[in-house]
Amino acid sequence: MSGDKLHFRFSRSEMSLREKLWQISWSYVALISLVCCIGFFTLYSAANGSIDPWADRQMMRFAVGMLVMLGVALVDIRAWMRWSYGLYAMALVLLVAVQLHGSVGMGAQRWIDLGFIQIQPSEIMKIAMVLALARYFHGASYQDVGRPLFLLPPLAMVFLPVGLVLKQPDLGTAMMLTLASGAMFFLVGVRLWKFALLLAVGGGAIPVAWRFMREYQRQRILTFLNPESDPLGAGYHILQSKIALGSGGLFGKGFMLGTQSHLNFLPEKQTDFIFTMLAEEWGMVGGVVLLALYTLILAYGYALSLRSRNQFGRLVGLGLTTTFFLYVFINIAMVMGLVPVVGVPLPLISYGGTAMLTLLFGFGLILSVHIHRDVIIGRRGAAEDI
Repeated sequence: MSGDKLHFRFSRSEMSLREKLWQISWSYVALISLVCCIGFFTLYSAANGSIDPWADRQMMRFAVGMLVMLGVALVDIRAWMRWSYGLYAMALVLLVAVQLHGSVGMGAQRWIDLGFIQIQPSEIMKIAMVLALARYFHGASYQDVGRPLFLLPPLAMVFLPVGLVLKQPDLGTAMMLTLASGAMFFLVGVRLWKFALLLAVGGGAIPVAWRFMREYQRQRILTFLNPESDPLGAGYHILQSKIALGSGGLFGKGFMLGTQSHLNFLPEKQTDFIFTMLAEEWGMVGGVVLLALYTLILAYGYALSLRSRNQFGRLVGLGLTTTFFLYVFINIAMVMGLVPVVGVPLPLISYGGTAMLTLLFGFGLILSVHIHRDVIIGRRGAAEDI
């Protein structure tokens, strides 16, 4: 009996390509593809019934991203563990390069122009951060996590890129990096009082941070608190978003019949405010259907991750699924006026190349965690199959 079990564990770590393809959760892939298709139709509507300039490019990126996702899924999870620090270092170097030679767009310096494509390193860091923290905490005991000195290196790994992202400036991505990393710390057993202490220090630093904020960032926060104070200026975006959401009613105005979006009252309808456009055309029912699909993707992600028998895989899967949740939550809360407008795209729906590719890369890692769920990795990263 024990011999059969050992053989099973060994065969799972040395699966053939055919066996790995069989192990892929194709229902998970189908859910992701369905949400992307909703995005294509919404971008088609945003361009007033034209596949150009957004839907066609998004479909091309999706096709490339699907190949990347499946390729990432087939790579052994131990390889991703070996490469995790290297990927983090590469993302950090790219963030520094943005500060030195980055392209400026809409008042922010967030992109590196390679000629044929623009990349946004902060999106790459969302994946690299989870991999690096999972590598650091892999095999850590409860006693290790309880030692303050043990937590200093991962805290530095978090706040260094967060600081670079804030300088771009990109408050939304900095918030996502902080919250996703906080979830990772919670998952490994960091005590709640330490979170409370960190929040207290952060709260005390708000007056200092306010002095270093740019004027438009301060204005966004003030507008969030009272958008009616400047309805034609700083409060215009969120007020138009609320009007569009409300005018959609229960069943919406119909495909390509949204007035706020097609008469160009709704800003950034292909990116940040695309959920508002979808809800105006398909109503509350359409919005709820999309949220239900997102919920299924999240449930699949958490379920696949929790089945992993190695801590690195569990942390990677749970961290990336939590990052996906933050995308959804922050964007929808933003367009509803529940949080300040911070420029976080709606995942798999909003137009954007780097976000689409990094999200599908992340889903590929979750699939890799699932495929290699029975690989047991020792504290030093070696497989303990026999």
